[in-house]
Order: sequence, then C-alpha cells, then structure tokens
Amino acid sequence: MRLALLVAALLPFTAQAAGSVTIIDCGHVFDAENARLTGPRSIVVRDGRIESVATSVPAQEGVERIDLRAHTCLPGLIDSHVHLGSQTSPQAYAEGFRLNPEDHAYRSVGYAEKTLLAGFTTVRDLGGERTQGLRNAIDQGLVRGPRILAAGKSIATTGGHADPRNGISRELAASLGYPGPEDGVVAGPIEARRAVRQRYKEGSDLIKITATGGVLSFARSGDNPQFMEDEIRAIVETARDYGYRVAAHAHGEEGIRRAVAAGVDSIEHGTYMSDRVIALMKEKGTWYVPTISAGVFVAERAAQPGYYPEIVRPKALAVGPQIQRTFGRAWQAGVKIAFGTDAGVFYHGDNAREFELMVEAGMPAAAAIQSATRNAAQLLDRWDELGSITAGKWADIVAVTGDPTADISLMRRVGFVMKAGVVYSRP
Repeated sequence: MRLALLVAALLPFTAQAAGSVTIIDCGHVFDAENARLTGPRSIVVRDGRIESVATSVPAQEGVERIDLRAHTCLPGLIDSHVHLGSQTSPQAYAEGFRLNPEDHAYRSVGYAEKTLLAGFTTVRDLGGERTQGLRNAIDQGLVRGPRILAAGKSIATTGGHADPRNGISRELAASLGYPGPEDGVVAGPIEARRAVRQRYKEGSDLIKITATGGVLSFARSGDNPQFMEDEIRAIVETARDYGYRVAAHAHGEEGIRRAVAAGVDSIEHGTYMSDRVIALMKEKGTWYVPTISAGVFVAERAAQPGYYPEIVRPKALAVGPQIQRTFGRAWQAGVKIAFGTDAGVFYHGDNAREFELMVEAGMPAAAAIQSATRNAAQLLDRWDELGSITAGKWADIVAVTGDPTADISLMRRVGFVMKAGVVYSRP
C-alpha cells in the first residue's frame, strides 16, 4: 500500500514529459541574450525541450495549450550559489552534533522543492557533502527540485573555513581523527591535488574552495587569506584535467587576489574586493557571484542576541552590509556578474530577494534578470542547454504576471514553473 501511494504521488511530475507536446502562449518573453522583452510569443515544447518560438502557433488537436498571455515568460532561473543541505536557525550550530545524515537529507528534500517553486530550475550547490544524493534523486524523478550541479565537500586548509573540526574540543577532534584531503582539508599543493581527485571520485560536478575565512565559521577572522597561491593553482590545474570549474569563497582582498591570479572561475561573496582586484578580475575574465541576500540576512540576525555564537556576531555585522556596496562598485566597473544568493544562510525559497537588492545597488532590472539566466548559464558552462528560451534548449520556463523589467519585485511572485517540459506550478 505505501509503495502504491508513493508511485501515485510521483506520477504528476514523472510521467508528463515523455512523448508530450505543450504550447505556451506568453504575453511577453524575456530575451536573455539581449536583456529585453520581445512581445507576445508562443513556445512549442516537445519531449522536455523547446522545439520552436514564434509570434503565433496554430491550434493542434490533442495538444495542451497553456494561456500565459497576461504573463511574462522567462527562462528558468539559475541560482549559482546555494546550500540545499542546510538552513539557518539559532539551533544550527548545536544541530551539527545532534542530527544524523538522514535528518539533513530529509530536510533537503523540502528545501529543494521550495527552491524549484520559487522559479529556480537550476542551482549550483557549493559545499553540501550529501547533495550528490539529492541531485541524483531529483534526476531520477524521486523528489521535486531544481537541476543541481553539486560541488560536494568544499576544499579548505587546516583550521580554515570549512575545516569540519573547527570549534570542537581537542578530545572530540582526536576521536574523529585528523582531517585530510578525503575530508576536504589540505596543506600544500600535493594534498590540494588529491582533494580534487577525491571530489571526482565522489561524483562532484565542480570544485569549491574556501580561499578566505568565513562569516559563519567558528573562528575569529572572516576575511584572512587561507590558501597560498601555489595551493590554489594546483587545485585549478587538477580541476581542469577533470573538466571542472572552480568557485572560490572569498571575502578578504588578498585572498580574492590570490584566487583570481591562480585562475579560479568565480569569486563568491567578494566582500572586500579592491579596485586592484576588480581590474584583475576583468583582465582574467573571472565571474563574480555576489550573494547580497546572505550578507543582508546575517547582518539582520546578528543584531538579535543569541541567534549566532558570539564569535560570529562581529563578523556578520561587519561583512553583511559591505557586500551590497561592493556589488555596486563591481557592476559599475564592468565585472562579469552571475546571480547567486547563498540560500541556506537565509531561508530557501526567498532566493528572488537578491534581484531587488541588486537593483537597489544600481543594476537595471533587466540586467539583474539576465544575471540569473544567460550569465549564470555561461558560468555553469551550460549556455548550450540553459539560460534562454531558445529552440533546442531544455524547456525550463517560468512566468510572472506583469513586466518584471519595470517592477523587479514581481520576481518574488513566480506563478508558473516548468522544468524540462514538466509543469510544477501554474498561476
């Protein structure tokens, strides 16, 4: 009986795509290549992919037709920085000692569905040790969620941000053993290469490093450099052998500079990015993923006594407000920007708040939407399949009522969600 109920629950989102044809009539379509609206268009979806986009399509017998003529249709949104395996709470630090992997796994299923229903059909999960399993379950149609590119365990240095032994007693640390490359903790270029190969062994889709201290880690500094440049270069070179891109968590100026100079593909957060670093990023073509939402959220919560440990609060209060200012400078300077939020540091499903914060900092609404479509797809090296409503690409389509290029707050109210030709939400 329980198996039958499970199968019945899965049918609505696993049995629709194969052999199906759907026509979607849109009042406007967002042209992600040129960051503008095209006017009325009809989209023909066949077997999960976009077959054609035209000004009009004749009625076809037996073919489902979805009326979104009062809506703007956009490519499925892409969040380039999430953590689906966790979510903020005052209990988060203690839960690390109490919860089991299956507890986190069950929670992540709900986080994934909230993300999808918010219009984010693809995400890059940066640092979840168990996210490969969630990715596989979504790909197999077992649970509802976005397409996931999973980094697996972040690569850190000994004692650095993402060292899993930070903040615990010596006795407990000794019982758990010294963390090494298999645990994502390295000291020197040789161990750095080994850690990349371990992530390949575990089935990761990309590599993430923690190039500087972190705001929420149980340590004093949130911005000190934590890798030597030769260690980062070893990671980047090894990653290239496996077709991996490298994302670098980095707050402090020197840590950002080392990561960019060593060839990483993206800087995440970039809080204290200097003019010198901005010039280097433009020279190297390095992407910037700002995560303003996380900065604003941690600053708000740090003002609440007891939400974060006392060692974390000063970092959150200092770093949080700075990220939005840095983003504005980077945008004005012409740095390549891809949308990313750090969801998990704040509540999953609230990802679209980032659009409003980007616009507040000076980015036009159309460019902000482009950052979550074309730009993010290019960063993920998936532009051939994602990021625009174009024939041949996956039918990842979302819609909002009205014109989001005129009112960016509409991005918080996605009413239609299709991923790979399957409808998950309707107006």
